[in-house]
Order: sequence, then structure tokens, then C-alpha cells
Amino acid sequence: MSASAPGRVNLIGEHTDYNGGPVLPVALERRTAITAALADNWSFASSLEETVTGVEIEAPLRRDWTDYLVGVVRELRALGAAPPGASVAVATTLPVGAGLSSSAALTVASAKALSLLAGRRLDLAQLVEVAFRAEYHQVGVRCGRMDQTIAAHGARGTALLFETATGGMHRVPFPGRLWVVETGISHRLTGGELNERRRECEEALAYCREWRPGLSHLAQLSPGDLPEVERRLPPPLAARARHVITETARTRAAAGALADGNLQLLGALLVEGHESLRLDYRSTVPEADHIVGTAVQRGAYGARLTGAGWGGAVVVLPPQQQEARIMAEIGQDFEQAFGRPPQMWSTRAAGGVRREGLSRQPV
Repeated sequence: MSASAPGRVNLIGEHTDYNGGPVLPVALERRTAITAALADNWSFASSLEETVTGVEIEAPLRRDWTDYLVGVVRELRALGAAPPGASVAVATTLPVGAGLSSSAALTVASAKALSLLAGRRLDLAQLVEVAFRAEYHQVGVRCGRMDQTIAAHGARGTALLFETATGGMHRVPFPGRLWVVETGISHRLTGGELNERRRECEEALAYCREWRPGLSHLAQLSPGDLPEVERRLPPPLAARARHVITETARTRAAAGALADGNLQLLGALLVEGHESLRLDYRSTVPEADHIVGTAVQRGAYGARLTGAGWGGAVVVLPPQQQEARIMAEIGQDFEQAFGRPPQMWSTRAAGGVRREGLSRQPV
């Protein structure tokens, strides 16, 4: 049984998903594919990692790539939707650790392939929940549901405005191409930074509830609440809350700009979002800051670090007529500054998780 799921670029709406705010992701053309066959026990093979055989699903996690698959199997078992054992092979065209949600592509694709192997057909909402719980509860990544949602619900030629507090989804046309520039700095979401930011946001929310008792999420606050937030919250909690509040407003404005075809406004919002990540959330790296600055100087509509941060990749939105020149100059400037050329590639908005036939080449 085979299935595949895409990675994603989040145009804007960073660190809003676990704070009850909106996000605006796009599913990538690059995907992760899973092929699974029934077996007496569990074994996992990858085109990028070593093969692991005789995996005990209930044993302590190994702290490697197989933990994500073990997490999926555990969550499928809770639904009665896991096979008794399987040989699982993984192949991907997604760069790992580049902030493009390779982990969600892996968990969503494996949830679909393994549930089908067990004779169960889970709907998209169930696949999202299995994949989310595998990362959050099993592996320990304190993520939101954005990555799993776009991996499941992505549609060709559209971005997805996903309101994480309500589960509401609205597709916004995105017919063109965007560019991804990898910083070359890999990150691990099970490291301390993401979990620390989430803890800080929870502390900020607790402070805000002292004067807004009914507050469920930081993203419910508006820019008009910022003076009170900044007066009441100690640093750095005020800065973390300021990012969430302003990013929530930017994300909804960006969806409107994209719907109107106003790429100049969309680009300006991307740059504002990056500056908020740099100054208020402290999640960027010098390589990303350099790419964003160069992109704007060379004539792009805008650019922004995408993904949780502390490494990863930058999304760049250049005018179509000038994209070859702009992207070449971004690459040259980066190599001059850091002594190595960056990996750069373009993508269109693609579809979400799907079953793959044996004759189909999924990646």
C-alpha cells in the first residue's frame, strides 16, 4: 500500500497556530511517499536514513527518525486502524530540517498508507489528528495542527487560510510560483527553542487573563490591546505576545491581498512578519535575515523565514518577469557572504495527501 503527502511553505502566520490564530500555508510539489506491506513485525527503511528492523512499537522511543512512524502506529492502534506489523519504506524529495514540514508529510502519508493496509479508510480530519498526536503526544514536538492540516487538505493552485481556533478553512487562489531558499541551517523541533516559545506564550496568556478572564488564546487580542499587553507583561513575554497579535492581523490581511491579486501588499506583509520574527520572537538566523534583505534590495515583492525558525528556509516572492535575475542575485550575494551557494528551487501550490498506485511515481 502506498501513499504520499506534501511538505508546505507557510506564507505567513508563524507561531500563531498554537496560539489560536490564522495561518496561510501552501502545499508544495515536493512530497514524501510511503510504501507499506504486511509483515510479522515492524521494520522501517528510508532513502535518507539507516534501515531499522524489529522495532518494538511500545518500547521507549529511539530519538531518531523512526519515532515519527512509531508515533503514527501507536495512534492508529488507539483507533483500531493499524496493521499487526509492516515493512515500511520511505522516500522523499523534501529537504529535512529546512522548515518545510517534512515531519508532517511523513506522518500524514504513513497514517494513510498504514490505515489502508489495515483495511480502514480514515477521512482527512482523522488523518490530521493521528499525525498531530503522533508528533505532539508521542514524539514531543509542541506544534499546532497547521502542518498536518495543509498536508492533508492542500489543493492545487490555492493557499489555505486556516483558522486554528475554530477549524475554519478558506481556500485562496495562488496560481503562480514561489521560491524557496534554504539557509543551510538545519533545526530540530524537539530542541528547546520551540518548546520554550510555547511555554512563554502560555505564561503571557496567563498574565493577560488577569485583565481578560474569558481569553482563550493570545490571538484573540487585537492590535488595540497592545498598550495594555506591553504595560502588564514582563519582557520577553510582551514581545512574544506582540508578535502573535500583530502576526494574526498580518495573516488575515495577507489572505485578502492574495485574493485581490495584490502581490505588492502581500510582499510587504511578508517582510513585516519576518521583522517580527527577528525582533519579537527571536527565531531567525543571520542567513535568513541576509536572504530577506537581499531579496527586497534586488526587487522581490517580499520574503520571509518560513517554518518554526532557528534555521530552515526563506520563501521569496519575486515578480514573474524578473524572477530569474532576482534569484540569481540572491544566490550570488549569499555565496559571497557565507562562502557557499544556497539551495534554491521554485514550486506551485500542490495537492494534499493521496493514495499512490504501483505504476505511479509519487516523488
